[in-house]
Amino acid sequence: MGKTDAASVELAAARIDRRLIGNEYWDLTTALSARGAVLPMAPTKVALRCSIRRNQAPALGVAYSDQENVMPHLETHDVKIAFEESGARRGNPVLLLHGWPDDASTWKAVSSQLRERSFRLIAPYLRGFGGTVFRNDNASRTANGAVLATDAIALMDGLGIERFSVVGHDWGSNIAEALAIGWPDRVDRMALLSSIPRMGGLETPPFRQAQRDWYHWFMATKRGAEAIERDPHGFARIQWDNWSPAGWFDEATFDDVSKSFDNPDWVAITLHSYRVRWGEAEPDPQSVWLEERIRETPSLSLPTLYFQGMEDGVNPPELSEDLYKKFSGPFDRIVLQNVGHFPQREDPETAARELAIFLQR
Repeated sequence: MGKTDAASVELAAARIDRRLIGNEYWDLTTALSARGAVLPMAPTKVALRCSIRRNQAPALGVAYSDQENVMPHLETHDVKIAFEESGARRGNPVLLLHGWPDDASTWKAVSSQLRERSFRLIAPYLRGFGGTVFRNDNASRTANGAVLATDAIALMDGLGIERFSVVGHDWGSNIAEALAIGWPDRVDRMALLSSIPRMGGLETPPFRQAQRDWYHWFMATKRGAEAIERDPHGFARIQWDNWSPAGWFDEATFDDVSKSFDNPDWVAITLHSYRVRWGEAEPDPQSVWLEERIRETPSLSLPTLYFQGMEDGVNPPELSEDLYKKFSGPFDRIVLQNVGHFPQREDPETAARELAIFLQR
């Protein structure tokens, strides 16, 4: 085998001797080199890594570009996952997962303070946000926590990262929990911001919390969905206004983040995420095994850190006061004064300091 382009590399996957496949992973670049292939040296660098774990769609490839302002991405069968990467390439890997309504830029200030501490920081855009788009028109626009976790694990597979720590805010918090439950051998420790875990199953909230969760019920109705379709930015904006103390963000910040909500599938992804939680939609079939495991898991033992804003307008402090009971291993709860639902944006200095201590233990 002589020189080959990226397409030929992908095609060669089917022709590699199975002796080159290890117990869990197959690094295609290594396999091709063993057969004498010369990989391309082009502006876009392609590295393929295929997972053969049960119930998990393989990553088709990770691509980096030498062009400025072109974000790297990974492709699975259904989704092209855009992500930002910073810090030490050979540092301890940390997966940073954003929430709703937000995007990967939520970690910018925290990452700027962590990248000198020997961390490799990877912040993807969740499916339906920003540059993360569906490649398959026939794919269901699903966003239950477990299927989002399969996207995250595919990204780490594609990057060749076996073990990592995970930090998640809001939706990202629940994705982190799903990763720890579904792949406990791969997640070293996790930090959760502003959203309590769902392990053990979701109970119907008391009336006071149901009032705070009004947007969940609004999305469950046809007329609510139509209103969100007409004005997705306005729907996102009212959450930013309600969930944290007044004046915590400026117009330029929201305007920049809201561009991620122009993704053609953002509304469908948003609706499914909230409807599926309360049985108003079905989870992605490929992730049912993990959803069941989350419901059946009463507690976790990995080291965990929880950030709670005292002024959180949607998940107030009383919801997380007894959270330690769900963890049999080391657990700390950091309570932040004058902070609402977005600690990483509202107080990035404290968030970065506490994360650095926690992640370096």
